[in-house]
Amino acid sequence: MADNIMSKAATMEIPINSNGDTGTLTEDDSLEQDLQQVMVSGPNLNETSIVSGGYGGPAGGIIPTSSIKDIRMKSRGVNLPNSSASASRLAHHTNQHPGSLNHNTNSTEEVSRGVAVEKLDSVKKWGINTYKCTKQMFSEKFGRGSRTVDLELEAQIDVLRDTKSKYENILRLATALITHFQSMVQTQQALGDTFTDLSQKSPELQDEFGYNAETQKLLCKNGEALLGAINFFVSSVNTLVNKTMEDTLMTIRQYENARLEFDAYRSDLEELSLGPRDAAAMVRIEMAQQEYQTHRDKYERLRSDVSIKLKFLEENKVKVMHKQLLLFHNAISAYFAGNQQQLEQTLIQFNVKLKPPGSDKPSWLEEQ
Repeated sequence: MADNIMSKAATMEIPINSNGDTGTLTEDDSLEQDLQQVMVSGPNLNETSIVSGGYGGPAGGIIPTSSIKDIRMKSRGVNLPNSSASASRLAHHTNQHPGSLNHNTNSTEEVSRGVAVEKLDSVKKWGINTYKCTKQMFSEKFGRGSRTVDLELEAQIDVLRDTKSKYENILRLATALITHFQSMVQTQQALGDTFTDLSQKSPELQDEFGYNAETQKLLCKNGEALLGAINFFVSSVNTLVNKTMEDTLMTIRQYENARLEFDAYRSDLEELSLGPRDAAAMVRIEMAQQEYQTHRDKYERLRSDVSIKLKFLEENKVKVMHKQLLLFHNAISAYFAGNQQQLEQTLIQFNVKLKPPGSDKPSWLEEQ
């Protein structure tokens, strides 16, 4: 009976599907019982091989006993991994999608190549533009090239630059006045403190020292009020000069650069128009015409911006300086006339806030 059972196990055809699962077995129950009897009563299956077609068969028909364990597990519906089937599926997927593994690498290379091309084009355009503008600039300096001139606008620009220079001089002088006057106020403060100390230590001159001490303290108080008015004047003029005027001058510099570029491309177009008119030359002329129109539009736009800013700057300058000059005049007049009440009213009128005494000195923590 053992021979019959082993013959069944050796000659049984076990269908395997593509996923490594066993197919439907026709004799699952009987095979399970026979295998159980063999494993209980037969020899050790780990050390035995079963030969296909009975004992003495060809060596190629030997089935390891481990295969019987696989058959038993498959008969119970257990899926076994099939490495060859998995490898074939992976190879099949790779064959169907040969570029999927290198897709991300190719995309990164394409992006990097696109960025490099854009940078190269930008540098190329910058080089051509710089060459044309430099050529135009030297042509104008040596009198061999023509330039576009707006006489009215150029006159306004010259006036603005001259005005800015003079206002900067006012700032320097007013700042120097503050420095000197502040030293005088500090000296008056020290002198008043000395007079006060002497009035207490000299009974025979107490009244005289006291009068002088009060006078110096009053002058010191009025001097601090005048310093507040002058500081406010300097701050307002500084804002007008270094912010408002500087913003307009920045636009003017952009306008002048646009004018130089416009004349450079205009001269280039004129030179090409005087040359031959073959097919290649016509293509270059068309491209030069496009560049000329682009820079002309930029020049016209910036010229309009400069005109508008100059107009608003003039209005703002008159308004600011009218207020600040009136403040400066009233404060100086009231101080040197000794009119403390008028000086205080001037500060209130122009909304000048005085800093408390000692606010400019560093705090105790900052000194440590």
